[in-house]
Amino acid sequence: MPNGLIHEDSLRAHPDGLALRLTLPWYRSLWLSSVTSLELTVDGVDVAADDLRFDLDGTSYRLDELGERSDVLWFLQQHPLLVARRDEPVALGERHDIVLRGQLRLPYMQIAPGEDGGPGMYVPNFVRDAGTFTVVDHDAAPPALVSDVPPAPPATDADPFRLGLTLYSASAEFRAGWFDFDGLLDRVAELGIGPGIEIVASQMVPTYPVVSDEFVRTWRDAFDRHGFAASSFGANLDMGRRRDRDMTPNEEFEFSQLMFQGAKKLGFPLVRIQSAKPELLRRLLPIAERENLTLAYEIHAPLGPNSPEIMKVRDTYAELDSPLLGFVADFSSTMHAMSPTLLRAVQRAGLDDEALETLQRIWATDAPMRERQEEFIGYLQGRDFDPGRLGAFAHLAFNMHGHVDPREWADIMPQIRHVHAKFYDIDERGQEPAIDYPELVRVFVEGGYRGYWSSEWEGHAFAELGEVDPLLLVRRQHDLIRASMRAALPA
Repeated sequence: MPNGLIHEDSLRAHPDGLALRLTLPWYRSLWLSSVTSLELTVDGVDVAADDLRFDLDGTSYRLDELGERSDVLWFLQQHPLLVARRDEPVALGERHDIVLRGQLRLPYMQIAPGEDGGPGMYVPNFVRDAGTFTVVDHDAAPPALVSDVPPAPPATDADPFRLGLTLYSASAEFRAGWFDFDGLLDRVAELGIGPGIEIVASQMVPTYPVVSDEFVRTWRDAFDRHGFAASSFGANLDMGRRRDRDMTPNEEFEFSQLMFQGAKKLGFPLVRIQSAKPELLRRLLPIAERENLTLAYEIHAPLGPNSPEIMKVRDTYAELDSPLLGFVADFSSTMHAMSPTLLRAVQRAGLDDEALETLQRIWATDAPMRERQEEFIGYLQGRDFDPGRLGAFAHLAFNMHGHVDPREWADIMPQIRHVHAKFYDIDERGQEPAIDYPELVRVFVEGGYRGYWSSEWEGHAFAELGEVDPLLLVRRQHDLIRASMRAALPA
């Protein structure tokens, strides 16, 4: 997914001068308060901040007002306009040199909490778009989709796992507007993927964090039409929603409660939770019991089931002693190689063969994630290569690719309530080249797991939009999982 605010069809005519049709440079909806800065240069001339307006949903905001708007959601599929005032409005067909620099603050990815009532530190997303753009009056057309796909092998009662996907797998395509919600589910059904459907609420629900009655009707119509089943409701906790301070414990509880209400309205049995703070879980458990919701904390790369951070969650679970508490196992934790999709991305960004080999060698060591990252950045600097050319990849290469032994999942198997069958590639042999799916299937079959495996293609973090069809890859991954689990069953 290109980390850009603008694309080839973004420059538009506007009576005040010009407008840029913005795309959210992330895979989840964010609050306007998340927009830290926007700076625009047109034909080599910087546009003053006072001459810029941010137009969303019929309302126009000054840039210095955005930080206060923690109540306004920039939904993933919305394309606000950045309007620049100029003496002569641009005209259709003109070409202009544009540089747009932006920074966003990701409110659910906290690095450190605030002190003395102040704001915490959150992961930033830096964006720089530059190029020569033509003034247009329409959006680029999506590509044609492949439809002549053989039908999926039918599920059987003997299959140990139920299959499905998280709609997060089509993040880039959904963000670009290639699908609306109905169209996305129609495509999933066309390819024979399912029956389990998982969503990330902050990505798919236009009225996030509230699930509206209109969305419930859309959801139920699609489910009735295709015979889908709700598997997992992904809930975020936007601790940094306000720019001036973190959420209070009461606000965290109230925000989580809204997530639970939405999950219940949509018929989900499980909520993937982001926080396992003991005091928060104590308050949420009575609600989960009343609504009959399982709460599952995700174990994601670079952590594994026995990492110190996860051991603290396991200790909290032991203290609370509730059957409604468990884990989501994400297979990014248990990779044996780096994904080819990531390696292609950093190669496009300028890494040569020596640097690619060094990256993979450092990744494979047992040093802590941050030490490996710092070693690689130091290597790049020693070769006079600016790590900034890689954008977020210098961090994501280590943060999103863990190499814990797959057998460690057996240590918590009774507490695993849902599986994110993370993958990045399916090769010509039908295998995931960086994740040992036959071994993972064996561990889960022998461990007695009988829940959903929700396919999660996260190649959109590294691939260009349109580079692959992610739902076709999900379908191929389902074929791999079916073959692996049937081979793992006793004769």
